[in-house]
Amino acid sequence: MNKKQKKVLIRIIITAIMLLILFFLPITGVLQLLLYLAVYLIIGYDILRKAWKGILNRRVFDENFLMAIATVGAFALAIYDKSGDYLEAIAVMLFYQVGELFQSYAVGKSRKNISELMDIRPDYANIETESGIKQVDPDDVQVGSIIVVQPGEKIPIDGIIIEGASSLNTSALTGESMPRNVKTGDEIISGCINMSGVLKIRTTKEFGESTVSKILELVENSSSRKSKSENFISRFARVYTPIVCYSALALAIIPPLVSIFMNMSPSWADWIYRALTFLVISCPCALVISVPLSFFAGLGGASKEGILIKGSNYLETLSKTKYVVFDKTGTLTQGIFEVNEIYSANGIEKKKLLEYAALAECSSSHPISKSIQKAYGKEADRNRISDIEEISGHGIIAKVDNISVAAGNNKLMKKLGISFEECKSNGTIVYIALDKKYAGYILISDKIKPTSATAIKKLKRLGVHQIVMLTGDRKKAAMQIANDLGIDDVRSELLPAQKVEEVEKLIKIKSEKAKLAFVGDGINDAPVLTRADIGIAMGAMGSDAAIEAADVVLMDDDPLKITKAIKISRKCIRIVYQNIAFALIIKLICLILGAIGITNMWFAIFADVGVAVIAILNAIRALHVNKL
Repeated sequence: MNKKQKKVLIRIIITAIMLLILFFLPITGVLQLLLYLAVYLIIGYDILRKAWKGILNRRVFDENFLMAIATVGAFALAIYDKSGDYLEAIAVMLFYQVGELFQSYAVGKSRKNISELMDIRPDYANIETESGIKQVDPDDVQVGSIIVVQPGEKIPIDGIIIEGASSLNTSALTGESMPRNVKTGDEIISGCINMSGVLKIRTTKEFGESTVSKILELVENSSSRKSKSENFISRFARVYTPIVCYSALALAIIPPLVSIFMNMSPSWADWIYRALTFLVISCPCALVISVPLSFFAGLGGASKEGILIKGSNYLETLSKTKYVVFDKTGTLTQGIFEVNEIYSANGIEKKKLLEYAALAECSSSHPISKSIQKAYGKEADRNRISDIEEISGHGIIAKVDNISVAAGNNKLMKKLGISFEECKSNGTIVYIALDKKYAGYILISDKIKPTSATAIKKLKRLGVHQIVMLTGDRKKAAMQIANDLGIDDVRSELLPAQKVEEVEKLIKIKSEKAKLAFVGDGINDAPVLTRADIGIAMGAMGSDAAIEAADVVLMDDDPLKITKAIKISRKCIRIVYQNIAFALIIKLICLILGAIGITNMWFAIFADVGVAVIAILNAIRALHVNKL
C-alpha cells in the first residue's frame, strides 16, 4: 500500500470512529451540524476539490461531480427538514472512498507484474579499461566495449561472451524458470541475471538498442494503445454522465410541477431526495475502472509469461484470431542449420567449393550463411572478397580471388541463366556457380522445434480455422515439414514481397470478424508482420526489424506461447464483456428503483460501490494466466 492509499485509509478510520462517537452523543442544533460537517469535510474534501476543478475546467460531468452534488444535496435536505439526519450524506461519501481505495489497491496489484518486469533495467555496467574495471552508466557504453558481469548482476547490454561460462536466470524476460547455460562464443541478451561465473562480454549494441531497452519501451507504451472496448467505455461515459445528470434534474423538478398543475400539494423534498439517490446510483465507476483494469491485468499477466503485447487493442485483436500463418526458418524450426552434404561438379574439389561458398557468404547474417561459414571453420580473409551483392530471396553474388561466385537457390541459377543439376534431397540446397559455370551444391538441414507440433495441435483445438506456412525454401523440403507438423497449407519458394501477397490473399477470403496472425522472426518478415491483422515476432532470436514491426513479441521463441497468448487474450475479453453486461444491467435496475422511490441513498451507495468491487475482483482474474 502506497502513501496515498495509507492516507485515505487513515481518513476512513477517523471518519468511522467520529461517526460512531457522534451517533451516541446527545447533541442537537448548530453544534450537531458543525460537527457532522467537519466529519464530512475530513472524508470528502478531495472529492469536493476535484469536482470544483472539473467545473472550472469545463469538465463538469464526472463521478466526482455526481458524488459532490448528491452528498451536498443530502446535507441541504437534512437542514431544510430540520431532521438532523446528516449521517446519510457522510456515509455515502465514506463508502465511496472505501470503493475508491479498493480500486486503487486493485490497480496497484495489476501493475505488480509490470513493475517486476521493469526491475530488469540495469543500473550500471562494469566496463574493462586499461586501468581496471570501471562502473559506468549503460548509456555510456560503446559498441565493441568489453564489459564484466559478476555473479548476481544483470546483463546490461546485448553482446557475445568472449571469456567465461555461467548460468543465466531469464525468467523476467521469458517466463522460463529453468536457468540457461552459456559459454564463450554464445550471444546473450540484456535483462538476464548472471547466476554463477564471471563473464566478459563484447557488446554488439548500444544500450538504447539492446533487448532490455526495447522491452521496457514496449511495456511502457502498451497502456497507451486502447482497444475498441476501452474507447467505447470512454465515449459511453462522456455521453452517459450528462444524460443522467439532466435526468436527475428533471426527476427533481417535473413531478412537483405536475402536482402543482393538478392542484395537488407538491412534495419537493421527496423528489429532490429521489433525484440525489438517482445521481449516486448512476455513477459509472464500475465500467470506467474495471474495463481498463481488465486489459491492464491481461497485459501484465502475459508479460509475466514472457509474452509482450504492445497494447490492449492488439490483445482484443488476438482474441479473434482464426487464421495463423507461420514463417518456417527460426519460427517452426530451430534455425540451427548444419551442412550435411557437399556435392561437387566439373572437377571442383569439395573443400574448394565450400571455401568459395563460405567466403562469398561471409558478410551475410542469414542462418544458412552462418552454417556454411561454420562448416568452413576458418576466419574469412576479407581481402580476397569484393563486389558482394545480395539478391533478396535468391542468394549472393561475389568475387573471390577475382572469380565470380554465385551461391543461392535454384531461382538464382535460373536468373543467371546457369544450367545446373536439380537436387532431389530433403533440406535446403545452396547451388554454387563459379564464373557462371555450375560447380555443385551444398545440402543444409534444419531441425523442427520440439514444441512446434504441439503448438499446431493446440491452435486447432482453440478453433483456428486454417494454419498456413510461408517459406522461401524449396517445395519438397517445405512439404516435408508441413506434413510432419500437421499444417493445413504450405506456400514455398516465396520472395519477401510474395509472402505479403499470400497474406493479402488470405485476408481477402476470410470474414471481417476473423483475424489473421502472422508469426515470423527474420528481417524479411517485417513487411508481412505489418500487413497481418496481428504480427507475432520471436523475440529472443528474432531480428530487431521483426520485433519493431510486430504487435506481439514472444521472448523465448517458443511457438507454444502463441496458444498461451490467444488463451490469455480470450480470457481477458470474456472478463471485459462480463463486467460491461453486469454493470449496465445492475445500474439500469437500480436507476429504475431509485426513480420510483423504492430505494434510498444507503442502497444507492451499496449498489454503486458493490458493483464496482465485484467488477474489479472479476478484472483481477485476468492476472492469473499461469494455468492456461
